[in-house]
Amino acid sequence: MPTLAAARLLLLAGDVLPLRKLSHISKRAPLYTSVRFLSRRDHDNGPLTLASLGLKSEFEFETTNKKRKNNLQKPEASAEVFRSKVKPVKRTGIKEVRVKNPLEIEGAPFAAKSFPELGLPPLLLERLEKEGFTVPTDVQSTAIPVILKDHDVVIQSYTGSGKTLAYLLPILSEVGPLKKNPPGGDEPGKRTDIEAVIVAPSRELGMQIFREVEKLLGPGDKKLAQQLVGGANRSRQEEALKKNKPAIVVGTPGRIAEISAAGKLPTHGCRFLVLDEVDELLSFNFRDDMHRILEHVGRKSGADPCGAKNPIARRADRQMIMVSATVPYSVTRAARSWGQDPLLVQAKSVSPIESVQPSGPVNLIGHASSSSLSSNSHTQAAVESLPPALKHYYCVTRGQHKVDTLRRCVHALDAKSVIAFMNHTKQLKDAVFKLEARGMNAAELHGDLGKLGRSTILKKFKNGEVRVLVTNELSARGLDVAECDLVVNLELPTDAVHYAHRAGRTGRLGRKGTVVTVCEEPEVFVVKKLQRQLGVPIQACEFTEGKLLVTEDKAKTEKVRL
Repeated sequence: MPTLAAARLLLLAGDVLPLRKLSHISKRAPLYTSVRFLSRRDHDNGPLTLASLGLKSEFEFETTNKKRKNNLQKPEASAEVFRSKVKPVKRTGIKEVRVKNPLEIEGAPFAAKSFPELGLPPLLLERLEKEGFTVPTDVQSTAIPVILKDHDVVIQSYTGSGKTLAYLLPILSEVGPLKKNPPGGDEPGKRTDIEAVIVAPSRELGMQIFREVEKLLGPGDKKLAQQLVGGANRSRQEEALKKNKPAIVVGTPGRIAEISAAGKLPTHGCRFLVLDEVDELLSFNFRDDMHRILEHVGRKSGADPCGAKNPIARRADRQMIMVSATVPYSVTRAARSWGQDPLLVQAKSVSPIESVQPSGPVNLIGHASSSSLSSNSHTQAAVESLPPALKHYYCVTRGQHKVDTLRRCVHALDAKSVIAFMNHTKQLKDAVFKLEARGMNAAELHGDLGKLGRSTILKKFKNGEVRVLVTNELSARGLDVAECDLVVNLELPTDAVHYAHRAGRTGRLGRKGTVVTVCEEPEVFVVKKLQRQLGVPIQACEFTEGKLLVTEDKAKTEKVRL
């Protein structure tokens, strides 16, 4: 009875191996091949040979590979791309197993020390210099060249690493007055379709992105960008679209889908579709709106709306850019479905999205294993989204003293810009009242405020008129205040992912930051659990005589005494 190794040797030697002998080989040892293997074969079809399997000899493989390598152009600096793993052939059914050709990704200057090295147009470089942007971050150095080469991408980096500019700069290099060699000045009257659509899950994040676009375009060309968010007057937004004919639209899924359904958003010729915080956009609440956007943004008018079975045949020449601090299984699955050969772009690395191991709930063994995979996925996502230059503390106090502990914490750390998180909207007003009663400028930010009220409060906070911004999970994503040096959890986050997104409001772009969690004694075990999951030290502290003092962990002390 031949073993598996003997069978392989016979095949490589070109010898005939009767099919009945293969049946004696252990079922636990599947054959791994890089070409087509027919797992069912009729006995009447004759003996099984190399030719019948479609296999080549080792010499033929080497010759073919050498020719393929010689034909490929060698980039100056290429990013490492992982070859997809060859899967075992099943015993039932006909299964084709193949290895994709190595994907050639143009080299990106991962260590670029200036924006001119990234191939951006001169006019855009002037705007960047005027706004004080001189050195790109790691994720910007990696993402910009890849996007400029027309790849569909998923950009993943920790919160506050500069992901917004990482996709805005390539877009502005191709769209609007700052692009390379604008033909005829790019007159607004000649433009019929919107060229870039940027979708954000919240109004705050949408407004933040829109301000960045306006800042880069400058006061003379800011009408080339249009904001479409909920809570604003829809008819005025539609009038502005008709009058200004913007090249770039930034908005929330609901309002973009609403205006698109009314036939007043010309996006069939759109060249760029950006999904910022894509993991949030995949939630059930946005399902119908996102379906509308994906169906209509970037599709040509002459495209077959229902005939093509292949999704790639239906897509227009739009480029998909998905952005998030975390990339769970749902994001990789969406990227494969919506994009064309998408790449995962991280700081100093580029790889095909196929190389990402499924980290979501794939139920292969049982329910317990599935939930374990999902939990590990979320924990890993939280760790990846944490800014690296943060210090974490927790302080134990009674519930009625939490706001006063916040005040003492702000004074002890001499924090100039503070974001305090609570879980319920009703408690925000009471916290603000107590802080203002002690002479500290504070304001509340929540979803019940109108668009004008929110934008006014955010403006005051960024200008320094408001020292403490008390908010809920609404601002945990997308609120970009570079000067924020302290985040305080007045109430515990629900899990490690929410803790990471709250913490990400400080320590942005490599700056130092502090996160303090104010909790009661029975809640300390939750803090310890967060510490284990995130893999970061969260030290116990107290505020005495205007100073933060690190105290000895009571739990550890009790263990030592025992």
